[in-house]
Amino acid sequence: MRMSRLAHSALQLVRPGLAAIAAGAAVVTAVLLPSSAAAVPSAPRAADAGPAAPGAADAPSGISRLSDKWTTPWGISFLPDGTAALVTERNTGEVYKAGVDGSRQRVGAVPYSVWSLETQDKGGLLGVAVSPTWNGVTDQAVFFMQTTAVDNRVVRMDFDGRSLSGYTPVLTGIRRDTQHNGGHLAFGPDGYLYVTTGDALQPRLAQDKDSLNGKILRITRTGAAAPGNPFGNHVYSYGHRNPEGLAWDERGRLWETEIGESTWDELNLIDPGANYGWPTCEGFCSTPGMTDPKRVWNPAEGGVPAQLAVVDDVIYTSTLRGRRLWRLPIDDTGEDVGTGKSYYKGDYGRLRALVKVPGADELWLGTSDRGTGKDLILKITLD
Repeated sequence: MRMSRLAHSALQLVRPGLAAIAAGAAVVTAVLLPSSAAAVPSAPRAADAGPAAPGAADAPSGISRLSDKWTTPWGISFLPDGTAALVTERNTGEVYKAGVDGSRQRVGAVPYSVWSLETQDKGGLLGVAVSPTWNGVTDQAVFFMQTTAVDNRVVRMDFDGRSLSGYTPVLTGIRRDTQHNGGHLAFGPDGYLYVTTGDALQPRLAQDKDSLNGKILRITRTGAAAPGNPFGNHVYSYGHRNPEGLAWDERGRLWETEIGESTWDELNLIDPGANYGWPTCEGFCSTPGMTDPKRVWNPAEGGVPAQLAVVDDVIYTSTLRGRRLWRLPIDDTGEDVGTGKSYYKGDYGRLRALVKVPGADELWLGTSDRGTGKDLILKITLD
C-alpha cells in the first residue's frame, strides 16, 4: 500500500512500547506504459497486455472457490505432504489449516500480532513458512512474520498437525510502521529461510547494509545470519522498498515482487549482494552498481504486485490495485521474462496470497480486504 512521505508524516501516531513484547515474550486487456513511452524514455519494459494465446502451456484454464469466510488471508504455506496448508489471517492474527478438499480448521493464533485500520496500524500477521522437513513429531517447526506493537519479527511456533503451541522469537528488531512492512517468508532450495522486509517508510534504511529494513534477509532457523551471506550479516540483497513476494524457478533462481512508490512496481531477479536501487531509483536505474528490474507495472494500470508463484518456469503474480493475476513466462536464458498476460481483472477484487499446490498444476489465490469473513481462497487450474 502506498503513502506519500508527507501524508505519512501527518499520520504519525505515538504508540506505547510494550517491554514484555520487546523482550521477546477471465483474460483481460490492460493498458500499461511501453518502454518507449515519451514520459519515461529509459523505463524498463512494462508487463505486456493482451489475451493469452489459446492452449498456452501452464495458462489458467479454470478457477473455482476452494473455501470462503476468510478475513484477509496473507500467507499460505503447504505441509510437505501437500494435503493441506497453513494460512495466516492478517487482521485477526489467527492461523488455519486449509485442506485441498476445501476444509478449514482453526489451529491457533500468533500472540502479539497487531493490526488496526482505525489507528493506521496496518501490519498484523503476515507470512508463514512450514519447515520443509516438518512431520508433526520430530520436526514441528513453523515460522511466522508478524508486526507487534514495537517491531516486525520472525517467530517460531510448534504445530503437531492439530494445533499451534509455544512462541519463540527468532529475529526481532526489524523496524515497523503503518506501511512497508514486507512480510513474506519462504524456505529456499538451500534450506535457509528468506525474509522480505520493507523500508518502514524510512527509505534511507534500504541502502544501509547494516539495517534489517528494505532487504531480503537469509537466516537460519535460529535467526542467525545464514552462512555465505554476501556481507557477513543477515542481508541477502538490499535497496528494496516493500517486497511482498518470493519464489524460485526450476534453475533455482530467486524472483521477487516489489511495490514501488508512484511510478513503477517491479519484478526482480535476485542475486546475492545486489542493490535494487530504492530510494535512488524506482524502476529502471542508470546509477552504476544498481540492478534493474525484469518487468515493471504502472500502479494505476494493473500494478501493485503482492505475491508470486512459479510453475514450470512461468511466473504468476497477484496484484492489489490491479485486481488481476499476471502470467509471465521465463525465457530460455532464465535471465528475463516474455510477454505478460493478465486474468480475472476485477472479478474478485484485490488479490494477494498466492502459492503453487505441490504435485499438481494448480495455484491457490486469496482475495484481500473484502471485509470480515468475506474473503475467498480460489483454486486455479493450469493447462
